[in-house]
Amino acid sequence: MTDQPEPTLHQEGERQQPVRRADRADGEPTTVEKLKGMPWSIASNASNTVFAQYTFYGSLFVLFLSALGLSKSQMGAILSLLPFFGLLSLFVAPATERFGYKRTYMTFFGLRSFASIGLLFTPWALSHYGAPVALTLVTAIVAVFSLFRSIAITAMHPWVQEYVPDSVRGKYTAWNNMATTGAGFIAVTIGGFVLAQTEGLTGFMVLIAAGVVFGFASVALAVRVPGGAPRSPRRKDQAQPRELRSALRDRNLVRYLFSVGAITLVTVPLGAFLPLFMREQIGLSDSGIVWLQTGTLVGTLASSFIWGWAADRYGSIPVTLYGLSVRAVLPLLWMLMPRHSEWGLWIALSIALLQGVADMGWGIGSARMLYVNIVPPAKRRDYMAVYFAWTSVVGGVSQLASGRLLDATQGLSGRFWIFTIDPYFPLFIAGIVLPFVAFSLLRGIHEERGVSMGQFAGIFLRGNPFLAMSSMIRYHLARDEYATVRVTEQLGQARSPLTVDELLETLEDPRFNVRFEAVISIGRMMPDPRLIEKLEEMLDGSELALTVVAAWALGRLGDPHAIPPLERALNSQYRSIRAHAARALGALGDERIVPELTARLEHEPDKGLQMAYASALGNLGAKGATPLLLKLLGEMDNPGAAMELALSLARIIGSEHGFVTMVRGVRVDAGTTMSQAITAFRRQAEQGLGPEALALADVCADRLARENLLEGALGISQLIGALPRDRFSAEGLAILDECGARLGQPDYEVRHEYIILALHTLTADWR
Repeated sequence: MTDQPEPTLHQEGERQQPVRRADRADGEPTTVEKLKGMPWSIASNASNTVFAQYTFYGSLFVLFLSALGLSKSQMGAILSLLPFFGLLSLFVAPATERFGYKRTYMTFFGLRSFASIGLLFTPWALSHYGAPVALTLVTAIVAVFSLFRSIAITAMHPWVQEYVPDSVRGKYTAWNNMATTGAGFIAVTIGGFVLAQTEGLTGFMVLIAAGVVFGFASVALAVRVPGGAPRSPRRKDQAQPRELRSALRDRNLVRYLFSVGAITLVTVPLGAFLPLFMREQIGLSDSGIVWLQTGTLVGTLASSFIWGWAADRYGSIPVTLYGLSVRAVLPLLWMLMPRHSEWGLWIALSIALLQGVADMGWGIGSARMLYVNIVPPAKRRDYMAVYFAWTSVVGGVSQLASGRLLDATQGLSGRFWIFTIDPYFPLFIAGIVLPFVAFSLLRGIHEERGVSMGQFAGIFLRGNPFLAMSSMIRYHLARDEYATVRVTEQLGQARSPLTVDELLETLEDPRFNVRFEAVISIGRMMPDPRLIEKLEEMLDGSELALTVVAAWALGRLGDPHAIPPLERALNSQYRSIRAHAARALGALGDERIVPELTARLEHEPDKGLQMAYASALGNLGAKGATPLLLKLLGEMDNPGAAMELALSLARIIGSEHGFVTMVRGVRVDAGTTMSQAITAFRRQAEQGLGPEALALADVCADRLARENLLEGALGISQLIGALPRDRFSAEGLAILDECGARLGQPDYEVRHEYIILALHTLTADWR
């Protein structure tokens, strides 16, 4: 249980001044003002966390009530006052708007802290007048506290929606949770130490007194939070009609309320009575139970930022649903815990850590869903009042019912399969079932921008999520161009959907080298619609260098959605763009473009475009282009270009890998590699070759093994002439005839591309 306002930001002063600018709503703060006040908001909430842990929330207050000798039903009744008073929200919401959300919040949170001082008189009442009077005193204090708190919270919810920008709500909540979790961790650790060193109610009084001080500090820090101005009496719409019926007819809000209600029915009693389960059934000490909260806080701290970042980027619903799913597993783990074991505390701490992760997923996701997707800003007063009243009723009922349930099941015991039956068993079963009820309700809520649960899981399972997360952090910390270029490269190397937004951002970077590296990095990524769309836009851009690389990247991504823009790019006025578009289309397997590329190759005078068209045709396996490619190969003087043309022809025949492997071997030891290829062909075709061809193959292999490449080339030409022609395709015969003619010329100078192409065709095209 918590009593924390959501994050806040900046304050224009305690006295609200009339707004003179026409573009500002009545008292509406600017985003700059909100951002300036962010540290004050987080500090206020951190201070309030200490107050909450040491007074009416957390395990300490439950243990305090237990020390007073209260039964579980009495505890449930007292704890139910906190939420039940939330019903006042329906009646006081208009007044809080007129008085000012901020002024209402600060006034009644201050009174709330003042009322908490009454708890310090409990030992005096107990010692002088006995347990009944002490119980009455505590009940009265909780009632007064709940009254002030409910009015303050009624104002807090619409104020929160005002002062936290939707664009950063998830991240802001995450940073706030990290700060409050850290404060809670320290508070709980100190609280456990104080209880361990004191006896009776002394330790509780020390901690409650410290909590009251932090409560007043929280109110003081909230002065710097912006917004929440009172509604001006001069506004014509001051008598704004109530939107209660409109809220109750809103299907999304109703679904949300029922789902929150289902979760509240189990989380509130589990949060209240789990400390007693740990003491009675697991055998933990009071100090150990208080320290147990450190596990939850560590889980919260470790996961807050990730949940918040994910909610802002991928939507509230998947974050909420995954948090719910993990939450449903926790009761199962508690039921399976060993009883009165020396490992009990450590096992409980591990489960508590998972609880912190689950609670943050649910808390951040559901809060963002409420403020961003569910509640219209113009109707926030009454929508929030309905929300607070509903959760208050459900919370109160859950406290009363769970207390009575635990008293009624006090004698429950036994064993079922691997589970120990105890008084808490029915509560744990409800803790498994009701989250799935909430799950089914929330899945029906529509979210404009977001991903499904499957897509959300895939985001973290594809590529290298660890490299992605680390490179994203380094990207935002990079301080110069060199560092940004390096980290942009790593964003692409992660090949993870997590880095898509950062890569899109780098495409807008003012530094050319960063943009250039971004396009190259995108080419390394898995296909993503947003990346492809951005590269398509770049094809029509004026930065020629980036446009060329964008065409290359589209081909490398391998997504067929890139084909139409690349086909359009074939008609660009720039030859370099046409060349890269052709190569990309070949890589994408666009067979429709084969006739056009063949026609262009036949009449294209530019060498660069000739190579691009030839490469694309080879990738597409365009058999009809074989004569053109052979003609171009014979005219090509550049060794590198000639080898690429030979590769295009090899692709038409098939088994590109065999050709490339042979090229690599030839670079290391030409004669040996060629001799081994001839020997391999002889073994493969031995049953189909005549004596003459077999003898020529042996001679060729021997000459090549002795590094006599000229004689070996002549032998390959003779071998080609002795081969049975019905064993090869028409394209294979055309290639072999051309290679044989070239290798058999008296003035032939050793050109490895013809020898390699001939040997490759012999092996790959032999039937």
